[in-house]
Amino acid sequence: MGLGKRGFGKGFCALLALLVPFAGVTGMQTIAADAATSCTVPDHARARDLGIAPGILSPGPLNAITDVPGVLVGQVTLVRGKSIRTGATAILPHGGNIFQDKVPAGVFVENGFGKSAGLSQVAELGEIETPIVLTNTLAVARGMDAILDWTLAQSGNESVRSVNAVVGETNDSELNDIRGRAITPTDILEAIKTAKSGPVEEGAVGAGTGTVAFGWKGGIGTSSRKLPPSLGGYTVGVLVQSNYGGVLTVDGARIGEKLGQYYLKGKVDSAVANGSIMVVVATDAPLSDRNLTRLAKRAMAGVARTGSSFTNGSGDYVLSFSTAESVRRTAEWRAAGTPHPEISNDNISPLFQAVAEATEEAVYNSLFMAKTTSSYDVISKKNVTIKQVPLAAIMKKPPGCP
Repeated sequence: MGLGKRGFGKGFCALLALLVPFAGVTGMQTIAADAATSCTVPDHARARDLGIAPGILSPGPLNAITDVPGVLVGQVTLVRGKSIRTGATAILPHGGNIFQDKVPAGVFVENGFGKSAGLSQVAELGEIETPIVLTNTLAVARGMDAILDWTLAQSGNESVRSVNAVVGETNDSELNDIRGRAITPTDILEAIKTAKSGPVEEGAVGAGTGTVAFGWKGGIGTSSRKLPPSLGGYTVGVLVQSNYGGVLTVDGARIGEKLGQYYLKGKVDSAVANGSIMVVVATDAPLSDRNLTRLAKRAMAGVARTGSSFTNGSGDYVLSFSTAESVRRTAEWRAAGTPHPEISNDNISPLFQAVAEATEEAVYNSLFMAKTTSSYDVISKKNVTIKQVPLAAIMKKPPGCP
């Protein structure tokens, strides 16, 4: 039966033609209807609410790392006086005793200008046994203290004598008095204790409170992709702490050049593209630590699509883990000494596609959800303002909008 016979006719077709360009390949349901049919530019918005839907795969229900079952995220944000703009973000692979029920993990370092903790043991043993904490460069030790306090206090860990605390960092000193070391282990412990499932706050929050990306306000961003049942139905979720630079590119559009703010502008080298990005990848796919390392490497494809220059002064890190029960490293698993079910090499490529797409979109969300932030540089004795990226230059508007 044709649509015209049901009373829709040309009017419906005209409306459909208006909406389709903003639906993306993942379907119209992924774009907020009010944003996709309005000329109004929001103050803050996720990428999909601006008509930006990179990739070919669909996101999970929340389009967040917490779409992966069991993953919890907690954040603490410190904004005090004229110069404290910092925080911490904690990612827990599951809500149990992580030290006793470790998760297989991988790590990849694109450029090692960073001060993270615990990565060498993750690379060596292929597992994570604590929450992952993201914070600022000079607070790594305090992040470790918070993790140790949390882990040693858990029931079942009374005999534990060694803990590999995993902490990532980026340098937020452009907006934060980093030398003041305002954030404490108690603050960071609060992020761990309050970690929860559900929506994840993005932008200038947690470990992204004082970060800068591409010369605009960076922050925390997250996204996910869910494979169709024919490809296993697995979910890949990503969370980023963006604090790096280059030539901002959004879904293929060269926004940095368009706005006149980009690395090597005027063919002059500078430190504007220095900084770092921390990427945390979670999946419920049963992967070995070797294939989780391979998955971590592919996340950098998503970072590259955003226009990163991966400069000498940029620390670019990815941590990945699996929450699948079949590969969780419980005491029984460690004692068994027999193979456990995992995805084969020949079936992992769709997950590679998923992690690249989710990482790219997570970066966009970190930028688009951030807000203009002002501070006082205690070293230069100058006021500093880092603006939010102009959403008007990015939003895909319906025909007829100015």
